[in-house]
Amino acid sequence: MNILVSGGAGYIGSHTCVSLLEEGHQVIVVDNLSNSKYEVIDRINKITNRNVIFYKADLTEKDLIDVIFSKHAIDAVIHFAGLKSVGESVEKPLKYYHNNIVSTLNLVRVCQNYGVNKFVFSSSATVYGNNQVPSVETLNLLPTTNPYGETKAMSERILKDISSANPELSVSILRYFNPVGAHTSGLIGEVPNGIPNNLMPYMTQVAKGKIEKLKVFGNDYLTSDGTGVRDYIHVMDLAEGHVAALNSLTKGVHIYNLGTGRGTSVLELIEAFEKANSIKLSYEIVERRAGDLAESYAETSKAFEELGWVAKRDIVDMCKDAWRFEKNNLE
Repeated sequence: MNILVSGGAGYIGSHTCVSLLEEGHQVIVVDNLSNSKYEVIDRINKITNRNVIFYKADLTEKDLIDVIFSKHAIDAVIHFAGLKSVGESVEKPLKYYHNNIVSTLNLVRVCQNYGVNKFVFSSSATVYGNNQVPSVETLNLLPTTNPYGETKAMSERILKDISSANPELSVSILRYFNPVGAHTSGLIGEVPNGIPNNLMPYMTQVAKGKIEKLKVFGNDYLTSDGTGVRDYIHVMDLAEGHVAALNSLTKGVHIYNLGTGRGTSVLELIEAFEKANSIKLSYEIVERRAGDLAESYAETSKAFEELGWVAKRDIVDMCKDAWRFEKNNLE
């Protein structure tokens, strides 16, 4: 199939492109490169020995998206593109609501205009808000703790409403947790702009000496060691989950959690990284970060039962692959 991947030069999008190409699909990437670089496309091509079709475009500009659809017989869309920093969304909510909601509206509108009825949406576990743990797909969504999460929840509602009005539409909504790691080639991985917002790239940059000390945001949560607990998932498992969802699309809206089903605390992940890579990390405990929850991890049996997907890689794989990429990254 011809698959349009929005945000395909980004962290999760690029790894999903690799999985799609390895399955024989043609990939059309649309990315404004606000949080990624074009060299990622070259690296995807190198890993797969295939060629991605790339457009630098912003999904908030509908006319540009229309032109791209007019040039290609697109069969399905996987929608990653969006701003994703929880902390920044608290500080700049208008920026997040405009970018993430308008992008989804424009992309779905153009899909309808061109009869593209297969749509995979990359959502987030943040839509569960401060809900029960482990999170299951049938939970009623509570108000989230940050505007980023609200944009994901709103996009989900938009897709559900559009699907109700268009019975030919097949939508898969994937709620996932904390992607970490990198491709085993060491060619693609997570490259945040500035100081990382996510734990793993923060750790790898401290290990490399780019940052002096790791900040652990809070140690007074009601968890086993007081630090936040998350469901860390290897980015290649996540990529394969998106492809599995695409391959299993049927009419209507289908929601899946993608995760390991296990929570790991910040201090546990630090310890795992140190053991896996024989490196000691310097860290300090600081105040909690706005919008963070104590615990967030998933019930993942539905994805296994309906998609035949399960996370295969463990914390050691995540830590080793993330460090391999960081060592290869010359920035």
